[in-house]
Amino acid sequence: MGESQPVDRLAAAPFYRPTGKEVEVFEHAVLNRLPLLLKGPTGTGKSRFVEYMAARLGRSLVTVSCHEEMSAVDLVGRYLVQGDSTVWMDGPLSRAVRQGAMIYLDELAEARPDTIVALHSLTDHRRTLFIDRRDEALKAPDSFVLVASYNPGYQRGFKEIKPSTKQRFVGMTFGYPAPDVEVEIICGETGVDAKCATRLVKLAGKIRNLTELGLAETASTRLLADAANLIRTGLPPRLAAEVAIAEPLTDDGDTLAALRDVIALML
Repeated sequence: MGESQPVDRLAAAPFYRPTGKEVEVFEHAVLNRLPLLLKGPTGTGKSRFVEYMAARLGRSLVTVSCHEEMSAVDLVGRYLVQGDSTVWMDGPLSRAVRQGAMIYLDELAEARPDTIVALHSLTDHRRTLFIDRRDEALKAPDSFVLVASYNPGYQRGFKEIKPSTKQRFVGMTFGYPAPDVEVEIICGETGVDAKCATRLVKLAGKIRNLTELGLAETASTRLLADAANLIRTGLPPRLAAEVAIAEPLTDDGDTLAALRDVIALML
């Protein structure tokens, strides 16, 4: 049999265009076995970045979307009744530790406090997950990586990650990229031409500056990519922008009308 060919990890990775030193920081954090906390608005590429880095580093990726009903039991594991016996079922965190995988906890601030506390022993020098129900201590292998994200702007005044928890992580802030970089991202992500991407980025810049609309979230790079994909497959640009950008941003009729006016002006 012939020798197997090496796998090109970056060729298999999802498209991601670095906007700063985030790749370098991530690699050094992994080298030093430090957990990472990614901060930034919705749609600025946090999840895509984690997927890209998992592929770049050749790590299996376990993704957990945190929510207010998620408890430590959901994350760590529980006993289940199967027939006449009771068996232990690992949760996603336990599986990731055992496998030496990368785990990504998306929107960590949404999780219940007991869920976050369960992470503490994995985010300091111990790098150990304590499973009280099994009287078991799982030592994380060197390949294990813990990454979490949250949106500080959205959570402000509602839910927040305690400073004592944040200080356990290496932090990186994600924001909207510079216009020329965002154009490159939209082109690379969707395949539209630079002219179309430029118009969408200019539209996003206009919406992001309309603070008087009181939007909870603004036009993200993700929404621009959605609009670009609709345009690429033949939907008229204004209609694509309305359904992919304006509609997801608001349910208020007056605000929606204002956004449609901006779209008509820019596209």
